Amino acid sequence: MAVRGIVRFEYLFYDLVMSETSLPAESRDDAWADDIGEECFPPVPDAVDLVLETATMMSVFAAQRLTRIDSMRRELLREASGRGDGVRDIVERSIRLELAAAMRVTEYAAGRLITQAEALVRRYPAALDALSSGRITEKHAEIIADLLDEAPPELRDRLLERAMPSAESEPVGTFRRALRALIDSAQATTLEDRHQRALTQRRIAVERGQDGMSGLWIFAPDVEIHAIHGRLTQMAKSIRKADGETRTLDQLRADVATDLLLDGSADHLAAAASGIRAQVVVTVPVLALLDDEFADAGDPPVVEGIGPIPLSKARELCGGDSRWMRVLTHPETGMVLSVGRDSYPPPAPLKRLVRWRADRCMGPGCSMPASRCEIDHQIRWADDGETCLDNTLPFCKGHHLVKDSTDWQVRQIEGSGGAVAWTSPTGRRYVVQPERKVPTFTVRPSPRPHIDDGLGTEAPF
Repeated sequence: MAVRGIVRFEYLFYDLVMSETSLPAESRDDAWADDIGEECFPPVPDAVDLVLETATMMSVFAAQRLTRIDSMRRELLREASGRGDGVRDIVERSIRLELAAAMRVTEYAAGRLITQAEALVRRYPAALDALSSGRITEKHAEIIADLLDEAPPELRDRLLERAMPSAESEPVGTFRRALRALIDSAQATTLEDRHQRALTQRRIAVERGQDGMSGLWIFAPDVEIHAIHGRLTQMAKSIRKADGETRTLDQLRADVATDLLLDGSADHLAAAASGIRAQVVVTVPVLALLDDEFADAGDPPVVEGIGPIPLSKARELCGGDSRWMRVLTHPETGMVLSVGRDSYPPPAPLKRLVRWRADRCMGPGCSMPASRCEIDHQIRWADDGETCLDNTLPFCKGHHLVKDSTDWQVRQIEGSGGAVAWTSPTGRRYVVQPERKVPTFTVRPSPRPHIDDGLGTEAPF
């Protein structure tokens, strides 16, 4: 923030001084450079720099606001100390009301600000410091406060330390997923028990709407809910291809779900749609399926788009049901990595591997699941690009269009295991990392025997 301020001040000073000279405008830059030397001339901020400068200032002011909100609350609570819990609750409500009235926001919004302020000032000062210096946005700080408060207190400091580098480098959506996965992994040892308790809360509820509409709310295990949504989406996309079909994807999903629940089957739909079944990708360390000791020592099983799941659920999913794509951390034999120039469309195994590796659209900050993305050739087929793992990436329709139709340059970084570099029209570079790395195996050569060559040195045998 200070560096940006200095740069802007130098330009303001330069404009003021040079406007008082008699030199023509086109000669002023040359005169300035001659006087101070090219190495001292600051880079000219472009339009994106100016936006980033404002965004940085907003982060700084957001940190100040949260600090002052916490200070105000503490001061008012001190005045009510010693008067009982009932009085304290009333004072808390009074503080929330005054903050809402003064800022002209709802009491709910004021309460959120108070909660975030207490969390960042009292429990996560490293995040507040990053916000104060503009290294993270207010949204990143909000995610830290919300998600870490859900974690056990004894884990929070360690989780925050590991989360900060990601907060300072990743877009909001990517960071939220990374932090949630970090918290889930840290609690993996208790996930089984927590999941079993949560299962007792499964239920269905109806939420009344307006104009003759209502919503059906299902609270059930993550895996099943995502599988249901995935099947509805694929069926809806199949139906939308029909001639004369005008319904949106959301409308089609709702209609298909209604038909399935009321009629019990999709036989009345077109064959292409009725034959679609739910698909879920589960990644699990192979030894964890066999031995609880290995399961406790290794990474937890993970489902695409969801995150860690209980081992019992992973074992169920890996029990042979064809709906589940199983990816073991030791690759199964026959894994298709390339078909060269023999085929333009990637074969099904390669598609699954490309999507499994990325997990999401490889556009910066995009959260579209890879299962709903298009598989793109980095080097186009028309330009002799091959259909192989190193030349194929999943992009949502929007990011695919940006890649192919604008001045953005998109390249998979060689040897990175699937990382993608996006270079913007202004020259800025953004790197998107895949969610997973494809396992590779190398054979270390055994030491070769040596013999004395008679000259006091050893020569390879």
